[in-house]
Parts: sequence; C-alpha cells; structure tokens
Amino acid sequence: MAEREREATRPQGRVFHARAEVMDEAGVARALRRIAHEIIEHNSGLGDVVVIGLQTGGAPLATRLVELLGEIEGVAVPYGTIDVAFYRDDISLRRVLPEATDIPLDLTGKTVVLVDDVLYTGRTVRAALDALADHGRARAVQLAVMVDRGHRELPIRPDYVGKNLPTRRDEVVDVSLAGVALGELSEEGGAP
Repeated sequence: MAEREREATRPQGRVFHARAEVMDEAGVARALRRIAHEIIEHNSGLGDVVVIGLQTGGAPLATRLVELLGEIEGVAVPYGTIDVAFYRDDISLRRVLPEATDIPLDLTGKTVVLVDDVLYTGRTVRAALDALADHGRARAVQLAVMVDRGHRELPIRPDYVGKNLPTRRDEVVDVSLAGVALGELSEEGGAP
C-alpha cells in the first residue's frame, strides 16, 4: 500500500499492521531485475517501449524499472505516470485522491508497459486502460506487477509478475522498494 493510501486511511481510523514479510528489499530488487530482462526479451529490445507507472504504488516501481532497463540495454526508456482516480468504476464508493498524470509523449504506435504494485480485482488496470486511451492508441499494452494476489473480478492477466501471492480478501498487501508485507487493516491503535 503506497504511503498516500496509508495516510488516507488514518482519518477513517484504520491503519496497516504487517503480519509477515513476504519479500525483503533484495527480493524486490531481484524481481524487478528479472522483470526488466523479461520485458527486453519479450519485446526483442526496447525500440518503442514506454513505461507508465500507476499512481501511487506503481510509480516508484516503474521508476526503478526504467533505471534497470537503461542499465541493461544502455538506452533511455520513456517514462510517465498515470492517475486513474476519475476513470474508476467505483468512484462513488472510494475517496478520490487525484495525483498528477505525466505522460511526456503520444502513445500511438508504442508498446506501453503499465506498472502497478498489486494486481487484485483488475478494476484499477481496467481504469488505466481507459485512461491510457486519452494519450494515443498504443500498439500494445503489457502489464507488470510486483504482486499478483488473485481474486480477479475482470478478465485481466499480468504479463510480468514479481511474485504470485494467494491471499484472503480481508488481507492487505503493502508493496514498496523496501519490501512486500502481508497484513490487515485495523482500528487506529488497535491490534489487527
């Protein structure tokens, strides 16, 4: 769960309590390096590849992925971020905390690698596909996630996965460059 979401839960009186560390910082780094190599292999290089990080959890992972792609191939990969807050089908059910979308080029004809921290129901990715369409008609859109936790509600499948992590619906997965934790949300100050 990104820091912004963590902060947004506090006024509602709920905080994240980690129960188990699933991946440490080194594990996340290894997974990102593996995903970078898979992207290069799958696309036969990085010719028309653009990396777009979903705000907020996918953005830091996408930034690091772009750095790794540049190190491996010796080229600068175009990078941007996208906020899907106003494209979600549950906008009336969630608190909307819009972030800036920053896509520095037209995506027409490009292969977009969409990066997010956790794939759960698939609804955020569906919203991202709608949002991407406002920035041109990409030749292809590929999905990279650090954690695929299952419980899909839409027919969406990632192309690149750091870790498959079966979870219960009431569990929360917290992803950052420092690691992946599994836990619960509870009343502020209370035990999970």
